[in-house]
Amino acid sequence: MYETIINKFVEAEVLLDDTAYQKIKKQENALKFTESLIHGLGLPREDIMILTGEMVEQYLEDSKPGIGKDNSNGESSSPHENSPPSESSIQAAPIPSAESIPEPDSFSTDNILEPDPFGAIETSTDSQATETDNITTTTDDYEPIHQSKLSESHGVEIIKDSSRKSYTNGEIKDFTAYFGSRYHKLRDMLNRKKDLKSPQSIQELENIQDVVNVIGMVNNVRNTKNNHKLIEVEDETGTASVLVHNENHSLFEDAERVVKDEVLGVVGTRKGSLIMASQLINPGTPRIDEKEMDFSMVFLSDTHIGSSTFQGDAFNRFIKWINGEFGDEEQQEIASNVRYLIVAGDIVDGIGVYPHQDKELTIKDIYKQYEEAARLFGEIDDVQIIITPGNHDAGRLAEPQPAIPEEYAGDLYKLKNVKFTSNPSMVGLDGINVLIYHGRSFDDFAMTVKGMSHQNTDIIMKELLEKRHLAPIYGERTPLASEVEDHMVIEEVPDVLHTGHVHINSYKKYKGIHLVNSGTFQSQTEFQKIYNIVPTVAQVPVLNQGTMKILKFN
Repeated sequence: MYETIINKFVEAEVLLDDTAYQKIKKQENALKFTESLIHGLGLPREDIMILTGEMVEQYLEDSKPGIGKDNSNGESSSPHENSPPSESSIQAAPIPSAESIPEPDSFSTDNILEPDPFGAIETSTDSQATETDNITTTTDDYEPIHQSKLSESHGVEIIKDSSRKSYTNGEIKDFTAYFGSRYHKLRDMLNRKKDLKSPQSIQELENIQDVVNVIGMVNNVRNTKNNHKLIEVEDETGTASVLVHNENHSLFEDAERVVKDEVLGVVGTRKGSLIMASQLINPGTPRIDEKEMDFSMVFLSDTHIGSSTFQGDAFNRFIKWINGEFGDEEQQEIASNVRYLIVAGDIVDGIGVYPHQDKELTIKDIYKQYEEAARLFGEIDDVQIIITPGNHDAGRLAEPQPAIPEEYAGDLYKLKNVKFTSNPSMVGLDGINVLIYHGRSFDDFAMTVKGMSHQNTDIIMKELLEKRHLAPIYGERTPLASEVEDHMVIEEVPDVLHTGHVHINSYKKYKGIHLVNSGTFQSQTEFQKIYNIVPTVAQVPVLNQGTMKILKFN
């Protein structure tokens, strides 16, 4: 039901916040009410981009007998009270330009990492962000380093962008095709595993009494009354139950990280109707050779421009640094090597994303938020900028999200050094392949998997690479579009996996792959206080010629 309702609103070109969904779900016939609501509000409509709970409540009130007012056509009018304000009604709080802010004494680098509780991630010399001396303001002893970096670049290759490949009619056949696409892509990877040669179909297991190996999609995972793990898997021929005994501690730990809807290889023996597992096998990620870099790239996400908690002064210090106008000679040298800036979503704070968000906005118009973003990013010189959307950005909420629509971010699209791609997407930057994903699925892993939380997203990223899927869990907090192809499968192993969403920095290197979450430029909101989320603000990861550094601008 959830995905059907979401798809209805996706087709109507409207985002649906959680409060609105909860109110719709409570209706006697939620799907019929959804269709009535879309028709009654005349969607799609330019003045409604996000449907809030207040709008649904108002529609319910106006739909009661004797309450709706007739218009000139005799039709019931629709509520408009929660539509985004017009330009004339908004006065955005000014954010100082980079030239006007006072320079602090310094900004610093710091090691922000926590040890890996699983102990499986590499701990080589560059597996943690390195420290440098405090970055100081420019002195008169030398000229600021400021040279063109775009001319040195070999160019940007868009390896994967689903913006113009993402479509669905929301029909059952699309739903079936979506999971079929996922299963076949990941099954092909598992078929190359030496322990899963010539796997049997589940239907064939009836005639096998010794060692079996199957590849299936996980339908369900639960604990038995004796605290063993029971995993139900499915392929195109049937379903099977897999038992993981809790006395096999290593295997049981693997089973603790199994989630619904992932594709899994199982090796075991038949015992009645059960498969007694001896191995659980993920599609996995091979170790890659690290590539040499003679340049640097910077990672940002969750700037949340338009929020009253956006740290404008810190962001302007960042702009001055990346332009080579801030820092001592060594740190300006780092800035001079920066060719690429990758932004992993939530450029702006959006409108109506969570309850009472309007009370924490300085810019209450989505168009003006993007205008301010264009002004700020427009001050960055000679650096190629890649921007992908997040769940606060305008556009489709269901993943994969197409690139931010030009109709909302027209001024950003006018910047010659900015490229827009989908969430997720993969880009090649001078031969370094960067997989960019905003990270909405982190919410599902934090709620579902023991030992995973928003504070250790590097552990979650490792798990995504092993499962070879960015958002395997369907039907929970991450809205996924049931398309004819599953674009969330990690088909090509990246050199860098860059994420955001949780507002907490993390970095590790795993099998030669840089796993980085780029934190935020937004201080703690009232909504985050409720969930005890403490953001790491204005801490910017820089992959400086192959070595990760965390620069603090707050």
